[in-house]
Amino acid sequence: MPFALVQGLQGGTLKAVIVTVLLSGLMLPLLRTVGLRAFSMASETYSSGTHSAAFVTCPNDTVAKDLARGIVEKKLAACVNIVPQITSVYEWQGKIEEDSEVLLMIKTRSSKVSELADYVRSNHPYEVAEVISLPIDQGNPPYLKWISDVVPE
Repeated sequence: MPFALVQGLQGGTLKAVIVTVLLSGLMLPLLRTVGLRAFSMASETYSSGTHSAAFVTCPNDTVAKDLARGIVEKKLAACVNIVPQITSVYEWQGKIEEDSEVLLMIKTRSSKVSELADYVRSNHPYEVAEVISLPIDQGNPPYLKWISDVVPE
């Protein structure tokens, strides 16, 4: 019976069927991977505001790296990005100032922001250290889970 089916197919049709079957077999692993990732992202639940992004300005790279390392070592954050060469314009003691600074972008649990601010104030050279945070509303679920895994409650 299969031989009769093959004989009944035109040459071009047979090639199309074979190519389709082969491509389907090759695409299956890729489609499976994409599907599992989509399911993983869709099935993860995240409570808005569980994590925060905090920002701290530093006078130079040395201070920024020392603070960043201490913050991560003390598990006050999962990750600190160091953004070099920002310019800050601000009022200080009645005068407009402009300084070159380094920005820390800190990813942590919202419950750790107070402890993070205490650490920065204790280890920062500025009289008034900038420590501000914003709650994370949404994000990549595996990344947000990683923050939770690294930073204890």
